Amino acid sequence: MNKILIILGLIASFAIFSPLAAQDSSATAPTKIYVFEIFEEIAKPAVRITRNAINEAKELEADIIILHLNTYGGAVDAADSIRTALLNCPIPVWVYIDNNAASAGALISIACDSIYMRKGANIGAATVVNQNAEAMPDKYQSYMRSMMRSTAEAQGRNPDIAEAMVDQDVYVEGISDSGKVLTFTTSEAIENGYCEGQAESIEEIIKMNGIVDYEIVEYELSAMDRIINFLISPAISGILIMLIIGGIYFELQTPGVGFPLALAILAAILYFAPLFLEGMADNWEILIFVLGVALIALEVFVIPGFGVPGVLGIILVISGLAFAMVKNDGFDMPDNDFSPLVKAFGIVLGSIFIGLMASFYFGEKLLTSKTFGSKIALNDEFKSEKGYIASDNKYKEFIGRTGVTITVFRPAGKIEIDGDQYDASVKIGLLDAGEEVVVVGYEGMQLIVKKK
Repeated sequence: MNKILIILGLIASFAIFSPLAAQDSSATAPTKIYVFEIFEEIAKPAVRITRNAINEAKELEADIIILHLNTYGGAVDAADSIRTALLNCPIPVWVYIDNNAASAGALISIACDSIYMRKGANIGAATVVNQNAEAMPDKYQSYMRSMMRSTAEAQGRNPDIAEAMVDQDVYVEGISDSGKVLTFTTSEAIENGYCEGQAESIEEIIKMNGIVDYEIVEYELSAMDRIINFLISPAISGILIMLIIGGIYFELQTPGVGFPLALAILAAILYFAPLFLEGMADNWEILIFVLGVALIALEVFVIPGFGVPGVLGIILVISGLAFAMVKNDGFDMPDNDFSPLVKAFGIVLGSIFIGLMASFYFGEKLLTSKTFGSKIALNDEFKSEKGYIASDNKYKEFIGRTGVTITVFRPAGKIEIDGDQYDASVKIGLLDAGEEVVVVGYEGMQLIVKKK
């Protein structure tokens, strides 16, 4: 009986003191602080960094996340994505404004749980502007005002102040004057509840909060992260689109060369692959792009003229490129905000236009250059001094005779005269197969024709 009582006593002691031991053990564990930086324009790479950082902080069971921020702003849609990620983060997020948190940077800062600023830093000036630093129409300002206001309310800050950072007509008594967009210095932000304190380093922020025993884990970009961030930036996406269009154009102009097509395929892979990995480009968007290219090729090489397949192919190519650039669910956009999609279409159309203009210009230079022209076009002169004799009399006899095109002319092709086939080209316009033409001249070893 005594033995049984002793055993029960040991079990009871273990049950009582075990949780206390666990508490003592956890109490000695250092506070884990996860730090990541945004020292650049607010764009897709910054969105990717933020999402990856939050996910990694969750996996490491971090106690606090500190965003080290220094930016003049950037794209509103990217800032909204970062804002949403920060507001929904289950871990407390502090932001340390190293120098600037302007425009989109102000929205991101307000979304954090606590704001700390370096001496001489600024926060505000969140008016939506275009690339020329000109204020956008009021519908854009209205959306930004709403985001700033709702974000401030979510974090317990004065929403009128947040709205005044966007709209110069918003007056906040004793803080902002009508006619001026609000921007706070560090001391002003502290005075008005938009900054918890001034600090000169992240370590100083930690000590200000009474944390003595802590461990800092910093977010580090992998080589793959750097490559993806580089490729999904708007400027590089635009260049890749130009290479895709330019490659397709050159391949259509000089079929069988191979290099332009290979360049277009490589550019398409570099364009879609990082967007697909980021969850932005869906399978259907890539599929309609490929289908569009196929329809254009079908129109050029198989179907005479330029009709429905060609027009549909162009629409599908443009749509595939544009939809891949935005975060969407089919044809639905988050919060029914279609401005990112409009911007994506603008980038695609602008890049296509520049790509085509560059293709026209460099195409002519390339075909006439001594270095590359001979590799993709016949530019050599066959002079009589070298033993070459041109059959001028033979080609002169064809002038004025009629024939029928047996291929599509874009602008060269083949015609049939009295049952024989000849190489020919049309000077103006394009011709379909089966059209009646008349020979108007010759150039080198090729007849020149026009539609009869």
